[in-house]
Amino acid sequence: MQETKSICIPEGSLYRTPENRSHLRSRRSLEDAMNAGAVLESMAVMCDCETMELTVELPDGIRGMIPRCECCAGEVKDIAVITRVGKPVQFRVMSLEGNIARLSRRAVQEDCMEHFISRLIPGDIIPARITHLEPFGAFCDIGCGIVSLLTVDRVSVSRISHPADRFRAGDLINVIVASREDSGRIYLTHRELLGTWMENAAAFTAGQTVTGIVRSVEDYGIFVELAPNLAGLAEPTPGVCPGDLCSVYIKSILPERMKIKLVLIDSWQEPIPHPELRYFIDTSSVRHMNRWQYSPDGSRKLIESVFEEAEEESLESAACVL
Repeated sequence: MQETKSICIPEGSLYRTPENRSHLRSRRSLEDAMNAGAVLESMAVMCDCETMELTVELPDGIRGMIPRCECCAGEVKDIAVITRVGKPVQFRVMSLEGNIARLSRRAVQEDCMEHFISRLIPGDIIPARITHLEPFGAFCDIGCGIVSLLTVDRVSVSRISHPADRFRAGDLINVIVASREDSGRIYLTHRELLGTWMENAAAFTAGQTVTGIVRSVEDYGIFVELAPNLAGLAEPTPGVCPGDLCSVYIKSILPERMKIKLVLIDSWQEPIPHPELRYFIDTSSVRHMNRWQYSPDGSRKLIESVFEEAEEESLESAACVL
């Protein structure tokens, strides 16, 4: 089999590409892809709950089979197999005999781990797809179905009660490698891509009335999110609840104190529209970040992320393992 360069992107990213469609056009093109060692992607349409084999959609009446042991690298859990049904999976064709194609998702994941994930360091910017959401964070596919955790406190500077306030399952986003453990497990962060305080505040001017989302109601005031990385404070008002949409008047913007003073005009309850995230970094060309400072220069409080230190710690850990 010819050795090919590893492809490592979240599942669902290859499915509709012209190259992938070309590979899945016919039996002949599938044989060519097998001989080339190409990474393909198609829909898992069924799971045999006795054998835990996945059936994958293939051309010309060919039945694609991923045995349980080939469903993922490492320990295989039944729930991880069952939940792939109805979703795209990446695989290599290992054999094609008659109308049965034996496929391996595990081979793709192992290649991804060796040639991509094992080389990631804190500060690297990578694409990810949201797989599912929990109150404590969002699980993200960072390549070939390999999942890492983005904790809720690292989603944005503006505090949210649940990752569903920001994401939906299936969203394709960008993330930063926050840290990695000795075991190789990677944790992610996202807020550094959503702009600094000054970058976000530049969109607003004192004297404007704008819309926002109530994120927290405290005894001393109401925190209103104006943007995912920017919130202001309004005075206490009876009847206002977290999650309310609202209109607010901007009294003042104080960079040295990182404060935006607001007056609540009105609030109401209705479904919050799914937000469109704006990244302040061109992630198509910038693939690494050493340091990010959220707070303005001269501010009384310093809020920053320093990835050089985390990178050094990861390298030291790797040296200890070796």
